[in-house]
Amino acid sequence: MTTPSTELELVPVGLSHAEVLAALYSESFETPWSAQAFSDLLSQRTVGGWIVGRSEPTGFILIQTSGGESEILTLVVAQPHRRGGIARHLVTQAIAKAKADGALAFHLEVAEDNAAAIALYEGLEFAPTGRRPGYYAKTEGAVDAILMTKPLAPAIT
Repeated sequence: MTTPSTELELVPVGLSHAEVLAALYSESFETPWSAQAFSDLLSQRTVGGWIVGRSEPTGFILIQTSGGESEILTLVVAQPHRRGGIARHLVTQAIAKAKADGALAFHLEVAEDNAAAIALYEGLEFAPTGRRPGYYAKTEGAVDAILMTKPLAPAIT
């Protein structure tokens, strides 16, 4: 099932969402983060994001902005709701927030075997800038992380 991004209800994440974030995360990643890990992240003033939906949360994004740069800490869309524009909408919202907060660059890392996510990020003008070998531990073996960046301000020449 997909949801058109024009119908999305984005709710700013807060400490009260830690359990829901942990549950959604554990459905998408082999190495889950605990509710306490999410609480710890959300306690930092540089961390924020949005959860999609109040009554039935279907995804979320967490970002950190500091020192003129922003980074996606994690992005999750529940399996039945993928391919409906939710991730694109969340990342677009995060980019707008980063720009509003004065960030000059936006960074992320993505597993090299996540072709859908890589295509999403490339479509939003993120470009590969590096690699972390064996960064993601998976059942079938470690997978490299691809580092990607999107400049948010014109380059000074």
